[in-house]
Amino acid sequence: MTPPVSRRAFTAGLAASAITTALPTSIRPAQAAVQAEVAAPSFFETILWDNTVDPLANYHVHGLVVLPDDTIIACTEGRHEVCDAGPHDLLIRRSTDKGQTWTPSHAVVPSVNGQSWANPAFVVDEGTGEVFLFHNLCVRLPENTSCSSDSSTLHVISSTDGGVTWVDRRDLTSLFAHFPHNWAMHGAGPGHGIQLASGRLLMTVGHRTIITGVPADERHYGVSTIYSDDHGRTWRSGGEVPLGPDLPHMGEARLVQRADGSIILNSRPGSGNDWPRGVAVSTDNGLSWSRPALDFSAGLFNGVDTGFIRYTGGQDINRVLFSRPDAPMRRNMTVSVSYDEGNSFRYSRVVNPGRSYYSDLGRLSDGTVVLLYGRDGDLDGFPRSVAVAAFNLEWLTQGRDSLATGPGITTQTFPLGPPQTGSIEYPFVVNRDGQYELWLRYYRTPDGALVTVAVDGQTPRNSAVDLTSFRGDGHDVVLVDTRQLTAGRHTLRVTLAGVGRGGGNQIFLEQLSLVTAPAKPDLREEVTVDNDGLGFEVVGTWNSARGIPGYYGFNYLTHPRGTGTNYARFRPAIPGDGRYEVLVSYTADPNRASNAKYAIHHATGTTTVTVNQRVRATPDDARTGEWKSLGTFTFKAGIAGYVQLTDAADGFVIADAVRFRRVP
Repeated sequence: MTPPVSRRAFTAGLAASAITTALPTSIRPAQAAVQAEVAAPSFFETILWDNTVDPLANYHVHGLVVLPDDTIIACTEGRHEVCDAGPHDLLIRRSTDKGQTWTPSHAVVPSVNGQSWANPAFVVDEGTGEVFLFHNLCVRLPENTSCSSDSSTLHVISSTDGGVTWVDRRDLTSLFAHFPHNWAMHGAGPGHGIQLASGRLLMTVGHRTIITGVPADERHYGVSTIYSDDHGRTWRSGGEVPLGPDLPHMGEARLVQRADGSIILNSRPGSGNDWPRGVAVSTDNGLSWSRPALDFSAGLFNGVDTGFIRYTGGQDINRVLFSRPDAPMRRNMTVSVSYDEGNSFRYSRVVNPGRSYYSDLGRLSDGTVVLLYGRDGDLDGFPRSVAVAAFNLEWLTQGRDSLATGPGITTQTFPLGPPQTGSIEYPFVVNRDGQYELWLRYYRTPDGALVTVAVDGQTPRNSAVDLTSFRGDGHDVVLVDTRQLTAGRHTLRVTLAGVGRGGGNQIFLEQLSLVTAPAKPDLREEVTVDNDGLGFEVVGTWNSARGIPGYYGFNYLTHPRGTGTNYARFRPAIPGDGRYEVLVSYTADPNRASNAKYAIHHATGTTTVTVNQRVRATPDDARTGEWKSLGTFTFKAGIAGYVQLTDAADGFVIADAVRFRRVP
């Protein structure tokens, strides 16, 4: 533990008697009150910054905070150049009428002589009302020709008048001198930190070494925390999330305190491509952290900073909200709600199907959700504008949940024990007759097995699970079935069906949950295999490309016409026996093959379908890709079926992605 960084002057006029132990934002008494009636769905959105109207080149990387009196403060990097390391102001706008109107944009931290201020991140003390704005000053080495900084110092300023004036800049960089990783870059959040039930203020800080002359795998990307137990007078260094070659890189991160007092850190684990989230847990108020793991429960999407907040808790139903671009590229801004402390996300709503970037979330005392996010534009990495959307729970869940009535969900959980290598039988007891969703939480590893699942000796709708990891070890969930169960003893049987797509046979099941709910969860009954994802393999040399739009995910592969000896294979893990529509994505161009041959290996044989890749297919504007249906086929649960594309064609063959969409 390092010595605290002392505050030079505590805000005058803050009487000691007014300093109280604050509750987390999610369980302020005003927020925990039950509303008298169900509200009508409501939604509105306002553009705060737009580079086609406002003077700077770009507005990107944001922070959001809601104060105890419902004042909303939004902050963004006002970029003089479209560059991560160029001159940046930190700009704020405030609203005192729940987002209806906003003050003009104001440079709370202006760039002087090309200074690059970055990573705005707020935390508010609920007891005193003081709000702190963390940020870092970035520097490039003279020999650095990239648009990324090499080092940065961490600073904090604060406001006691609702963000009107800001004072008392302090440099906190010395808090990280004791870490043994040669960290030179220190970036708060971005977004916001939290206040714990104990009153502790807690903020994440991302780190890495310089980049100039340092290979990417030696930059020691990591996250630690800083905290204050005296209302921001002093700040201390908390623990770091463990680093290691077999652990996910952790970076831009958010915090939520769970009902049991533990804290979950939810982080961006990588750049480019599509990723799950990285998570770590602290049981000592942020002083130490578990080994990080990936969490696949919200799906795979482009590496990006996300919003993650406690929405309700305490005496109310536990709800956690999560915002992100739900697509393999930065598109399709989506907000989801979890009823199990962020382990899974039941209901989701798309806020913007177009280009979508970084986001942050807040909550007003009446339950209104505030979403700050980048949107629109022509660049993959940088938005045209920054918007703030305000909506209620009824809009988000499309009437399936309300602060007045609740979601009507009950959950009973059963731990399933340590890793196994053979077939396992798990008894569980149902309390009363009813229709139940059976959710299985499991752990993916490189040597994960292919397993089949049975409930009381019967085959459920989703009976096969490949436990192989993708980009790293981590947690995942599957809805095994929805079925009528009688009160009493039942059995879940999990059987080793073969090696997983990684060639392993390990079985690691974590938990079975029985859920009753009046409305179905939002689930896509489809499996997509991308050209760099789990289940994809090639024979021969296929080149990566991004030049022609219309592809799914980060890139596509090309191969010149050949004799059929080179091929790309897309092997899904089919969750259950049934009929699946097979769709393929490719980028159309006149130099493509007019006769690309896809061989679909399904349960009743092999069917070859020829596709003219010179003709565009149907775009999926929200989740990327241009898709053509090859037809509907029967597949057995497991990993036996696949689609194979060869180079036996009259032009360049494009291997992008294949989607298997279950037919109801």
